[in-house]
Amino acid sequence: MGESRTEFKLKTPPEDGISSVKFGPNSSQFLLVSSWDNSVRLYDVITNNMRLKYTHERPVLDVCFQVRIILFHSTFKAKVINDLSNSPLSTIQSIMVCSETIVGTHDNAVRAVEYSSEVNGILTGSWDSTVKLWDPRSPNCVGTYTQPDKVYTMSLCGEKFVVGTANRKVYVWDLRNMGYVHQRRESSLKYQTRCIRCFPNKQGYVLSSIEGRVAVEYLDTSAEVQKKKYAFKCHRTKEGGIENIYPVNAISFHSGYNTFATGGSDGYVNIWDGFNKKRLCQFHRYSASIASLCFSHDGTVLAIACSYMYEQETLPENIPEDNVFIRYVTDQETKPK
Repeated sequence: MGESRTEFKLKTPPEDGISSVKFGPNSSQFLLVSSWDNSVRLYDVITNNMRLKYTHERPVLDVCFQVRIILFHSTFKAKVINDLSNSPLSTIQSIMVCSETIVGTHDNAVRAVEYSSEVNGILTGSWDSTVKLWDPRSPNCVGTYTQPDKVYTMSLCGEKFVVGTANRKVYVWDLRNMGYVHQRRESSLKYQTRCIRCFPNKQGYVLSSIEGRVAVEYLDTSAEVQKKKYAFKCHRTKEGGIENIYPVNAISFHSGYNTFATGGSDGYVNIWDGFNKKRLCQFHRYSASIASLCFSHDGTVLAIACSYMYEQETLPENIPEDNVFIRYVTDQETKPK
């Protein structure tokens, strides 16, 4: 769509809080959305059409793609949903019932899921304080890896695998040798970790907290490289002389430019140049908290999930609708200057 700013809402959005939005690994056309309404939905963003809906018995907390197979998880279970049968995505014309395979289970809610092409495995992180690696072809549990606390967030960085847990702990694993933890870290931020995402160039990761801060961290432990790490304040507003501080719920990287978007409970999306320590732009304020973000593989589209996240002690009179916005972004918004 050139350099024009184009943004629209997806039709038929989830009916409860949105937990995750994920584009396909090789296409900016198809988007997966998971929700507390027990559903996983597949959207064609070009035609603005929900192509598939799968309903589970419990809320679905995260979701991801594995080429033509949808992977997602919900409380206690990790499942592979083979929604596509023998047909390519482009031929799906209507909502259909999916066949499913239960890959395995955890002893508590499954909070995060990733697919690693490096090892052709599914990684699931749970509130039972473990990460499990699954072979989707079997399916078999390849390994169970104890974490220091409940898993809140995970991200892949090539062969490196970064896990953020309760009590601000961060474990860095190497998928080529999961026999031991390669790095044990503690978040440089003082409050609970909300999201971790790795730089596409594999040099490090960005971590956000519930207290309106983001940290830029590097995996190389040499003193020279560690001097580059830093943290900054964001997603804060001032009203009547009072500063309101909001959780930073979501992070997503532009794969081409290594810039990243953050979404907060203030309803704003910001784009950052982490290496040059600059904010590139801020979008308009959305009607609810930003619950999840995802850039398409080519960085041309950003999916923005908006949901009320119950941060306030008292409920508002009118709870905002849950929506997913599709925004076609420009180089002016995402490219380092």
